[in-house]
Amino acid sequence: MTQAKTPLRMTAQRKLDVYRKTRDANAPIGEILREYGLHLDDLRRIEGTVESAALAALKVNGSHHKLVSVGDVTNERVAQLEQEIREKTEALAEMSMAFITLEKKDRLSSSPLRVGRLIRQKSVNLP
Repeated sequence: MTQAKTPLRMTAQRKLDVYRKTRDANAPIGEILREYGLHLDDLRRIEGTVESAALAALKVNGSHHKLVSVGDVTNERVAQLEQEIREKTEALAEMSMAFITLEKKDRLSSSPLRVGRLIRQKSVNLP
């Protein structure tokens, strides 16, 4: 009895390897696909993914969307950003405390014990 060969998991690196191997004009595409246990549809999907990712990366690196390199950031800008983070963290903490306080107040005002007491008080005060 022979065991069936289980195909290896197609990681991103393996997909990129398949893509690169099939780019050559004389590449034996059928053999490469068999080696990786893929079909032509799988290869087309990989090609589409790689090409769309490349286009997206090129758009980000274009002149209109220049990425900031580490050398472009000044110490003054870092200090400014750190100050903004501190301010926003403090504001978030204050808002969290206010929310918790309101939540507790709401919970206490609608607790079953309090509601039961109110109902009893109203029934006692009825003429």
